[in-house]
Amino acid sequence: MMSPHTTATVSPRVHPFGVRPFGERLEEALDRRGPLCVGIDPHPQLLRSWGLPLDERGLLEFGRRVIDAAAGRVAVIKPQVAFFEQYGPGGLESLAEIISLARASELLVIADAKRGDIGTTMAGYADAWLGADAPWPADALTVSPYLGFGALQPAVETAQARGAGLFVLALTSNPEGAQVQLAETQAGGRVAEEIVRAAATALPSATGALGSVGLVVGATTAALAAEHGIDLTVGRVPLLAPGFGAQGASSQDLRQGFGPASRQVLVNSSRQILQVGPEVTELSEAIESTRRDLASFR
Repeated sequence: MMSPHTTATVSPRVHPFGVRPFGERLEEALDRRGPLCVGIDPHPQLLRSWGLPLDERGLLEFGRRVIDAAAGRVAVIKPQVAFFEQYGPGGLESLAEIISLARASELLVIADAKRGDIGTTMAGYADAWLGADAPWPADALTVSPYLGFGALQPAVETAQARGAGLFVLALTSNPEGAQVQLAETQAGGRVAEEIVRAAATALPSATGALGSVGLVVGATTAALAAEHGIDLTVGRVPLLAPGFGAQGASSQDLRQGFGPASRQVLVNSSRQILQVGPEVTELSEAIESTRRDLASFR
């Protein structure tokens, strides 16, 4: 009997936009544009400093300017969903428009929503962001595995069916994360180690490219992987690394922290770039400066 979240009527290699698996598309985009991912984080302080209203109009204009600056310069943008949700339906409508603009500009979109639940609820989250009729059709979604990695299976199935991707929280940059992520399991390893292994086998590439289920590993915490014997190269999973720039991590920290997994890393920068706005020219210059800073990393 088919489970409620099964998408058996859809070919597992077909995406609603007629493209290949996320990991393959991501690797090609990284080879072409480099490892920088630009965050779209329109928190109220930034909206005010940019002279924009704290409503859906301000959100949309904020996103437009970031996309104008990022298009043709980077591979990926990452909207932080919370900053849109807080404005209600209008904010989410602005997010949908920003995703549409990003797609038209040939940018991959990671929706940073950190969803995590069980059963049909998890399937609902996956359909909202990755499904064939998703109102916010992202290329990938951040998810939380702390109800057990197996609880993410509906999202894995949707990602496989739609050619989309997931980024699973593994070694996050917040200090509190260590109490869960580095906790010892019954088998004697670390929670993060089990998450890495599960991600590596979830949606591996059939061509040797990056897999379509990746991990969130903070730029400031990546060194913990080697310290605790966690192999980030297993399965060639993509690694989304927040914490670069204004949050403290340098290019040298990235090289030392990720080591042999460096070719898998997508480096997110938000505050360091966004704080130079509101003009597109200045945002573009900040993106180019960050790209140069990362040129020797990958």
